[in-house]
Amino acid sequence: MFMPSFITLIIAAAAAAAPLNPRQVQVDPTATAEAQRRDGTATRAFSDTTIKTGDGRCLQVTSGTGDFRENLAPIQVADCDGSKSQQFDVITAGVHNDQAGAALIVSSETQACFNFDPRRAAGNTVITFSCGGRADGDGKVTNSQLFPFDGSAGPLALAPKNGENNICFAVRGNVVDSAPCATGAANQTFTFGSEDAAPQQPPAPEQPPAAPSSADAPAATPTGRTLTKLDPDATAEAQKRDATATRALTGTEIKTGDGRCLQITSGTGDFRENLSPIEVVDCNGSQGQQFDVITKGVHNDQQGAALIVSSLTQACFNFDPRRAAGNTVLTFSCGGRADGSGQVTNSQLFPFTTGTNTLSLAPKNGEGKICFAVRGGAVDSVACDANDASQIFTFA
Repeated sequence: MFMPSFITLIIAAAAAAAPLNPRQVQVDPTATAEAQRRDGTATRAFSDTTIKTGDGRCLQVTSGTGDFRENLAPIQVADCDGSKSQQFDVITAGVHNDQAGAALIVSSETQACFNFDPRRAAGNTVITFSCGGRADGDGKVTNSQLFPFDGSAGPLALAPKNGENNICFAVRGNVVDSAPCATGAANQTFTFGSEDAAPQQPPAPEQPPAAPSSADAPAATPTGRTLTKLDPDATAEAQKRDATATRALTGTEIKTGDGRCLQITSGTGDFRENLSPIEVVDCNGSQGQQFDVITKGVHNDQQGAALIVSSLTQACFNFDPRRAAGNTVLTFSCGGRADGSGQVTNSQLFPFTTGTNTLSLAPKNGEGKICFAVRGGAVDSVACDANDASQIFTFA
């Protein structure tokens, strides 16, 4: 009687300690190099950043705790020590992420992606896996590895897209597990970086942007949006002025039906000046209320169409129907790629006839059904209605 009970106690104790002492396997270097490839083309919002939990500890992925290819490793939670195993990249565009407003989280040590697999046993659904979702590294994009991401450092929840907003990552002892999302739950809150994070990492909330034109910017816009700290080098790369372009209008105001002006405020998007809202405010003549209308250039090869470009940030008006309702209209790097390498996208082209100053703004990817409209203090997208005055804009 004693011996079986004693053995049972030992097994139970070992199981409880497992997260602190995960298994170690022999990694196959060749198979691992094939499965875990670093995406050198990716756009990284954060590089080699820590991810802190609500109680101040750090997430950790340790080499050798998964299988022979570094797949299936648990995401541990440990005291922060600055090691490579506690560093991660946050990728917003690349081979394995083609979705705006989403991010991959990749271990700097193993190059494997955070992954949620609901088919696995309870308590073991959160792991790292080859980015793209195939064990051998041949995968492309999978929503089990994509998380909604707005460019900020947090605190934020990690809700994998295949969880359909019902599942969030949560700290359970010394590992990360999955749980029903609970807004504000401390064990479901994560933060990228720290007070001494590397300068190239984006968002430090409520700080003015680094661009010279906004050195004296307030901590928030007139419409209450918090400003983001810009990365000047990344911004210069993403928002390039097309000096070869044909401009029907230069530095023009765009007035709404009720006489207010459209405005772009530097620092209201991400660290590269992407994802800024188009605000609607009283006219004041500032550069944030000036726009170029481009009928031909690097990012416009279509007759009868125009790009609308902020004179302040050089970002283009953009309609993205994949984004959440109320957040589909924004500005983005002309050409449609976050890093500035895009060419032409119909999400940024609007029917336009030179000499016509009053018109609706109907992005071509809306196929004549979607128009920009004033909704309170911002521009949103709605079903086109020729009788709706909020859908009429005038270049002044």
